[in-house]
Amino acid sequence: MAARIEKNTIIGDVLDIAPQTAPLFQAIGMHCLGCPSARGETVEEACMVHGVDCEGFLAQVNRFIEATENAQQ
Repeated sequence: MAARIEKNTIIGDVLDIAPQTAPLFQAIGMHCLGCPSARGETVEEACMVHGVDCEGFLAQVNRFIEATENAQQ
């Protein structure tokens, strides 16, 4: 079963669970994935700072994780 990322998930946790999502974060301007903020900032907070629709981004991330996991099976 695919991991489910929610708006209150910490970005660093997302990257621990699904490191393949890094390019999705970078594509919307979240380039500092290795900085301390990524270990304390939720997806919702990061989306707000970067002017990104959180619900749309979460849907994209979760679809990507699911597709990646399905392809590996």
